[in-house]
Amino acid sequence: MNGILSDPFTISYPTAVQTSLNSGASFAKFDPSGYYVAGGRPDGSAVIWDLDTKAPIRWLEGHVKAVTSVDWSRNSRYVLTSSKDWNVIIWDLASDTDPIRRRATVRFDAPVVSASFHPRNSQIVVVLLSPGDAYLVDLRKQYRSRVELCEIQEGSEDEGQGSRARSAMTVVRFDPTGRYVFAGTSAGSVLVFNTRTKTMIARHKVSGAGIIRGLDFAKGGRLPVYTASAAEGEYIEQELEPTYRFNDPINKNAWHAMAYSPDGEWLAGGAADNASHKIYIWDLANEEPLLHVHWHPKKAAIVSLPMSETSLCGIVLPQTVGRIRRRFEEVDENVEYEEKEDEFDIVCPFSRPWMRAYVTKAVCTIGRRK
Repeated sequence: MNGILSDPFTISYPTAVQTSLNSGASFAKFDPSGYYVAGGRPDGSAVIWDLDTKAPIRWLEGHVKAVTSVDWSRNSRYVLTSSKDWNVIIWDLASDTDPIRRRATVRFDAPVVSASFHPRNSQIVVVLLSPGDAYLVDLRKQYRSRVELCEIQEGSEDEGQGSRARSAMTVVRFDPTGRYVFAGTSAGSVLVFNTRTKTMIARHKVSGAGIIRGLDFAKGGRLPVYTASAAEGEYIEQELEPTYRFNDPINKNAWHAMAYSPDGEWLAGGAADNASHKIYIWDLANEEPLLHVHWHPKKAAIVSLPMSETSLCGIVLPQTVGRIRRRFEEVDENVEYEEKEDEFDIVCPFSRPWMRAYVTKAVCTIGRRK
C-alpha cells in the first residue's frame, strides 16, 4: 500500500463512469479479450456490444423467458446463455448467418439459474438449476454426459443415524484451473467436486457465513491442496476462517455481486440498494489502520492519516479559463482582456520549504522531506 500512495500512477481501479449503454440488460460480462461485452435481458434476448464503437453488433434471440446468465468461451468465439425457460444455448459467433447459428442447446427439467464454460474447454459446462441442483455437462462426442453433482450425506438409516439434511446449492463455479467445481450452499458451506470424477472431495464450512450467493477467484490466489481420496466416498471436512470481512454497517445492505481486479489487489461489490446504484471497491493490499480523517472546510478534499504517511485526497478539475474566475465565460476565439495587477496571483498552500506535494488527477499525497 505504501508503494501505491507514493506512486499514484499505479492506481488500477475505476474512478468515474466513462459511458452508458442503452441496453435494458439485467447483467453483463466482458469477453476475455476485453473488446466486447455481452448482456442478458429480461425479454429472453442477449446483446453483444463493441466497446470501441459502443454499439450492439450481435443479437442472440433464442429464449422465451428471461436470460439468467451469460458466459464467454476462452477464445471469445462462443457465448453461453441460460434462461428461466429451462434451456442453455451455446452460440457460435463465427457464423455469418442471421440468426446466429447455435452450437448446442441443452434442456433441463427446471429453470436454469446460471451456467458457465470450463475455463479451458468450451465443450464442458457447469449448470445450476433453481431447485438447488448442479450438473456437469460434457458435450464431447466420446464423453457425452450429464452428471449431477451430489453432496455426500453423513450417516445412514442402516446405522440408526439420521442422514444429514441436503443443502441447496446457490452458486457453482469452476476454479481457474478447471480441475475443480466449487459450489456454495444455503447452509453457509462450500463444496468442492473433482471435475474428472464428478465426486465431492471436500466440504468447507465458512465461519460466520449465511447463504453463499457468489464465488470468485483472485488471480494468484492459493487454494487448498486436494489429493486423491484413498477410497470412494472419502472427502475433506474443514472449516475456513475468512481473512477479510466486508459489510455495510450503516445501511445493512447485502451484496448482489462481487469481482476481483485482474491483479487481485482490489475487490468490487455491488450493493443491494434499491435507492441508488452503488459500487464499493476495497483495497486488499492496505492492511494499515486509519488513524484520523478530516474534511476540508470549503472544498471536496479529505486528509487521512494511515500509520506511515499523510494523504490528501480530492477532486482536481480540468483547468479552463472559465473556472479561474466565476464571472468569466469560455469563448470560441481569442478576445483582448486587460487583467488587473493581482487578479491571477496564486498562493500555494504547500509552499513551505520542508514540504513537497505530488499532484495527480485524483490524488494529492504529502510527505515530509527527510
